[in-house]
Amino acid sequence: MRSITSIAIAASLAAGVVAQPHNHRHHHVKRNAASPIGKRDIVVVYENGPTVTTYELGGKLISEEEAKKGIEDGLYVVVGETTPSSSPLPPASTSKSPQPSKDAQFFEAKVQNSTPSPTPTPTPTPTPTPSPSKAAPTSAASPSGGSSGGGVNSEFPSGKIPCSHFPSDYGAVPVEYLGTGGWTGIQKTPDYNLGDAVISFIETAISGDSSCSKKSFCSYACPVGYQKTQWPSAQGATKQSIGGIYCNSNGFLELTRPEKKTLCERGAGGVTVQNDLDQQVSVCRTDYPGTESMVIATVPQPGQSLELTNPLSSDYYVWDGSPTTAQYYVNKAGYSAEDCCLWKSPLDPLGAGNWAPINVGTGKSSDGNTYISIFNNAPTSVAKLDFNVEVIGDVNSKCALIDGAYTGGGTGCTTAISGNGKAIIRFFK
Repeated sequence: MRSITSIAIAASLAAGVVAQPHNHRHHHVKRNAASPIGKRDIVVVYENGPTVTTYELGGKLISEEEAKKGIEDGLYVVVGETTPSSSPLPPASTSKSPQPSKDAQFFEAKVQNSTPSPTPTPTPTPTPTPSPSKAAPTSAASPSGGSSGGGVNSEFPSGKIPCSHFPSDYGAVPVEYLGTGGWTGIQKTPDYNLGDAVISFIETAISGDSSCSKKSFCSYACPVGYQKTQWPSAQGATKQSIGGIYCNSNGFLELTRPEKKTLCERGAGGVTVQNDLDQQVSVCRTDYPGTESMVIATVPQPGQSLELTNPLSSDYYVWDGSPTTAQYYVNKAGYSAEDCCLWKSPLDPLGAGNWAPINVGTGKSSDGNTYISIFNNAPTSVAKLDFNVEVIGDVNSKCALIDGAYTGGGTGCTTAISGNGKAIIRFFK
């Protein structure tokens, strides 16, 4: 039985889906170009159950092949974060996955009046050789220490630090390999004035443009287990997300959520990734709100467990009235953050970064439950993960990807933990 759920979305959005209670409710801004927010088409993908999927473009149904070709041709891109629906948890003893009342993820049509970013041509490539094992910038960072600030828990002196200074002494973690001065994204908004409700012109800095310049929003990574606290109340005129601290017209960094005194904070907790493989695994969170590239790295080394930031939706970014959660891109074993925690991987352009094999979604909903999903990165990627994944711990149902098959079949699965329960996302052969 096919069921289409009607969801109101802005003209800048598009979508793709999985069987899980996380609704993608944001979009990517155009990469590497000025974005005056032009007219965009919409692709919406709805799914009810593990096998029924339909695709909608500008209000008309299209085929799966057409949707996938749009991805390959660079017309559509898959977006990051998710919105959990508040579905009742089944009893802890059940083995049946929770079935949400509606599922949807969104991917968008790119801006048509800007020069498109290069899109990899889907031709066969030799098996890549991963970079030597090394810790990701985020996992290597200490949550304390620094020269002028006291580390991740110290209050940031809004309006006192020049924009030329990356605030690592206040907990921010520089991501140097992106070529943007350590920032995970720089969104230039020359027409923005304090008090504006929306921002109608956004230019995203490219690699080599490392200046957090005046009248720009500059986003940043935080240590493992932490997430950024800063984003403005004003967002894109067509629902683009904007994140980070603000470089004001005097050239000093300002907090954009002054009620949050630190740059980074922990989420709700309760979720870790455990690597039982003999190679590192790069798990890359989207920089959201912000440029929405998958550049926030958590890289467990062999035998290591690391906290996966689990946003508390009631105290996290709200997109168009809807709470949001976190999305992570899980890459093949052996790839470093430099290999794949970026939009297009130079090592594996059709199997890493935006084309990583699978996604993980997590967030603690207002109903008190943390929802955890694992699902294919479809229709963007057809890459196959080279290891197994299972969610274990205080979960209410089984959810795993074993030898390429999900629990219950289909393209993904979801489980949940209630209250202060703990869950482990385990990587193994």
